[in-house]
Amino acid sequence: MKRNNYLKLSLVLLITAFLAACSTTIIQKKEIIRNSSRFKKVDSLMYAAIKDSVFPGAVLLTGNKNSIIYEKAYGHYTYDSTSPKMNLNTLFDLASVSKVIGTTTAAMILYDRGKLNLDEKVAAYLPEFGNHGKEKITVRNLLLHNSGLPAFKKYYDIYNTGKEVINDIMNTELIYKPGTKYVYSDLGMITLQKVIERISGTTLDKFLEKNLFKPLGMNNTMYNPPPSLKQRCAPTEIDTFYRMRPLQGEVHDERAYMLGGVAGHAGLFSTAPDLAKFFHMMLNDGMYNGKQIIKNSTIEEWTTRQSDQSSRGIGWDTKSTSGYSSFGTKFSANSYGHTGYTGTSVWVNKDTGIFVILLTNRVYPTRKNRKIIKFRPVIHDAIYDALFSK
Repeated sequence: MKRNNYLKLSLVLLITAFLAACSTTIIQKKEIIRNSSRFKKVDSLMYAAIKDSVFPGAVLLTGNKNSIIYEKAYGHYTYDSTSPKMNLNTLFDLASVSKVIGTTTAAMILYDRGKLNLDEKVAAYLPEFGNHGKEKITVRNLLLHNSGLPAFKKYYDIYNTGKEVINDIMNTELIYKPGTKYVYSDLGMITLQKVIERISGTTLDKFLEKNLFKPLGMNNTMYNPPPSLKQRCAPTEIDTFYRMRPLQGEVHDERAYMLGGVAGHAGLFSTAPDLAKFFHMMLNDGMYNGKQIIKNSTIEEWTTRQSDQSSRGIGWDTKSTSGYSSFGTKFSANSYGHTGYTGTSVWVNKDTGIFVILLTNRVYPTRKNRKIIKFRPVIHDAIYDALFSK
């Protein structure tokens, strides 16, 4: 009898452990279709883009909540065929995609913890910000890009230090009344960075490392890659007007560079597989390996368009319902994501549960190349067809 009871107890414990493991671990299987005929058009468009100098190279990855469906690297670091080939572990300067993967997500985490109030005045967190009409700006205004702050300032042509840049933002004057107009603003996201740092008592990069990157195993996502990783970084621009050198492994954006590489609007480097982990978390109701990173209600609220004033969610962008969208014409309007100046983009379609990560270094050798604007919708439409056409 005792032996039977022992066996029953052992069986119960084994079943309990198994069910717990199943409920707390995201199954990150790879249903990769590297050579599928369904993706032939996608591949041909990517190779044609390289030939047409849209970008020297790229990494494309698409997946759903549990799987990577298709991933592939194309081209080289530069247009020189002897330069290193792009690969899945190439680190890209995310540029403004940093706004959502980094700053916005940090704000979502603090919001969930009850430490950040979207409708609180920014000056309540940063008293030095409350001047020249900025007293009424809320955190929500910063995230909706309707704060009244200018879009950006060059800064590098008048200042030498990051401290001077922050001081200028804290004392800048508004260009319109808060809440009345949409103006996409780097200054607003830098201000939000300072709010996050004031609340958390640490720097943005350290906060994200502890609360997001480490829990998700995003070991290739960081600000300021160390010199040992330089050769894994896709080069961006050959800078002929400020730093006067080719840029590789250092942030492309001049304002972020002045701020030491850690900035609210830019500065993150990452790989496509690392970003896939992030979107696995987002599509699994904010859960990853048994840990609630972000509440599902927060994800839903922040990735939903907030008004008719713009296509913006809270921090995130949503797909435009009229005119141009970098996410193309075929994925539904129930989508969220962001683009980056260096040639990066991330998009998620809530209706299909599909995400698409496109990382390129289109600014090599010069930012004057803007061909990617026309290319982005075309490639996303081709991906949709590859996934869903009969």
